[in-house]
Amino acid sequence: MISYKKLFLMMEEREISKEKLKNEIGISSATMAKLAKNEEVAMSTIHALCNYFDCQPGAILSYEKENDENSILFKLREEQSIKLKGGLYHQTQIRLAYNSNHMEGSRLTEDQTRSIYETQTIGDVNGYEKVDDIIETVNHFRCFDYILSVADKELSEDIIKHIHLILKSGTTDSEKEWFAVGDYKKRPNMIGDMVETTHPSKVESEIKQLLKEYRENDNITFEDIVDFHYKFEKIHPFQDGNGRVGRLIMFKECLKYNIPPFIIEDVSKNYYRRGLKEYLTEKGFLVETCRASQDSYKKLLEYFEYI
Repeated sequence: MISYKKLFLMMEEREISKEKLKNEIGISSATMAKLAKNEEVAMSTIHALCNYFDCQPGAILSYEKENDENSILFKLREEQSIKLKGGLYHQTQIRLAYNSNHMEGSRLTEDQTRSIYETQTIGDVNGYEKVDDIIETVNHFRCFDYILSVADKELSEDIIKHIHLILKSGTTDSEKEWFAVGDYKKRPNMIGDMVETTHPSKVESEIKQLLKEYRENDNITFEDIVDFHYKFEKIHPFQDGNGRVGRLIMFKECLKYNIPPFIIEDVSKNYYRRGLKEYLTEKGFLVETCRASQDSYKKLLEYFEYI
């Protein structure tokens, strides 16, 4: 199936509207509609577009496989649509939400996370639980549904920001005037106590550049996805929630490229953080931590006979 996603991403990056493009290269509204619907257009149109953007055809179009019924993405979407209990989708929702939130300080247990997902109640409570922990758990379930809905789309700023919007909506952070929910940070921040991140004034340009470099790779691998994650976390584009957004992006991109996805478990967080911290000197620490997590998720796939 032909796709013009790259064309529209290029237009977005260069701030070129459909109307402007149509007028400047002299194509009809019908042809513009075909491009928007990923339909075949005349070769003369492709040549005109390449001349206008000064690029090769591969920079504006690609050929994508039809939805593979054996893919993990298809299986997850199928289970989601039929509301299957106890399957891969069900288990992934709980494990991903629990581990990713717990790594960032949530005090909810895995059993409580399961209870929220399955019964919309918190279950047994020992002491007090933070309201934000509960809200962000529910929001994380919604984030996962969102990445399933856009998993086969090209990664973009809009997708990244929308994940953050879902994750932080309704939290106490969202009530702070200076906290940008669904948008880039307004104040400088650090990773931990020492690691400096990109200044707010440079975040947008650095994210655009990161996405541009990532999209230029015609053969995305597991290592490319991990590399993107490191660079994303180093930029740290949001005021809070960067780790969770970043790990959701990795899961989404694995699904897009039919690579077995993975969940970084809370018990591995020290290895994961060391991998991020020492990535520039030894990439293997982070890559191998993610590989070990992938092996764990593969066992789940094997249990459900999906691989």
